[in-house]
This record gives sequence, structure tokens and C-alpha cells, in this order.
Amino acid sequence: MTNAKYAKLTARLIFVWFFFSLTASALHLFRAEPDQPPLAFGLAVLIPIATFVLWSAVSQPFRQFLLSLNPSTLTIVQAWRIAGFVFLVLYTYNILPARLALPAGWGDIAIGATAPLVALKLANPNHRKGFILWQLLGITDLVSAVGLGTTAQLINPHGIATSAMTVLPMSLIPTFALPLFMILHFISIAQARQWQGQPHLPIAEPLQSSGL
Repeated sequence: MTNAKYAKLTARLIFVWFFFSLTASALHLFRAEPDQPPLAFGLAVLIPIATFVLWSAVSQPFRQFLLSLNPSTLTIVQAWRIAGFVFLVLYTYNILPARLALPAGWGDIAIGATAPLVALKLANPNHRKGFILWQLLGITDLVSAVGLGTTAQLINPHGIATSAMTVLPMSLIPTFALPLFMILHFISIAQARQWQGQPHLPIAEPLQSSGL
């Protein structure tokens, strides 16, 4: 399968994934009782990531397609995370607990605000370490948000619930946006690992030669 065909297939899969998350949220399939673990919610977060990891592990053509993508483009998509200010708004109105909303909100804002700069200045072999470090910080923000979201009510069962994250529109963040951003981080790090041992090039050259 050519890179062009992989690009079309990937776009269709992302659309189907988004439509499923939207429909399942509308049908309240991600809701769970306060005394029950959010199994459906957790599966919605983990299955896309696990599928991506498995597919990229067993398919060399798919890996080649991923490595052909433009690292600057993949990084600048993370700018959407500046919408994390919504967490801060929900905290202000006592809809989400501070334990989740503050670190998740400020973390997303920081990653989203710096994404354009990283895409323009660090997405090349000359700044490989800084590029990887920023990607790791983005992953840390996402992982901590999941951890804080799942443990907030266990730590403070009588505090503000995190149930707002299981219904629209907030449910699209953990069931679609979060796994997608995580996957983009994984791809970007895999690309940067390929830069090791390459000669230092002008900033524009690796972006032009990286593909899309």
C-alpha cells in the first residue's frame, strides 16, 4: 500500500473514530455509577492507542508512512490543546475538581501555546533533543490528566465529581482528542529518533524532505 493510500485510510479511520466517540457519548455509554470503575470510558481511551501501537509494530509499510509525515505539521496540530482553558472555566463554576482541572488545563494551555514555536524552530535534526523533550512533556501532561481524572473521586469521594468528562462535549476530549494527541506525540518521537546520526541540515531542508 502506498503512502497516499495509507493517508486516505488513516483519514477515514479518524473520521469513524470521531463519529463513534460522538455517538457513544450522545447515548451516554461512557457514564458510570460513582461507586463503579469507568470501564467503558477507559477502553475508549486505551483501545485507539493500543491499536495504533500494534499496527505500527507489525506493519513496516505503515511505519514507513508514519515516518514520512511532516513533523512540523504533526506538532502544530497540538496547538488545539490551548482549548484546555475550558478546564479552568469548569473549575471556576465548580463543575470539575481542582485536582483535575488546574493541572490538566494549565498543562494543555502550555503545550498548545508552545506548539507553533516548536513546529517552526525545533522540528529538525539540529534541535532533536529539545524536540523530543517537548513531546515527552506533552505526553506527561496527557498521562497525568488521565491519572488525576480517574483518581480524583477516589481520593475525595465527597468532592466535586468528574462526571462532566463523561458527557458531551467534554467526553470527546478523553475519548478522541487525548488518544489522538498521544499518538501524534508517539509518531513525532519516532521520527526524531531517525534523525540520530544524520548531518545537521538547514531548518527548511528536513521539513521539505520529510514528506507531507
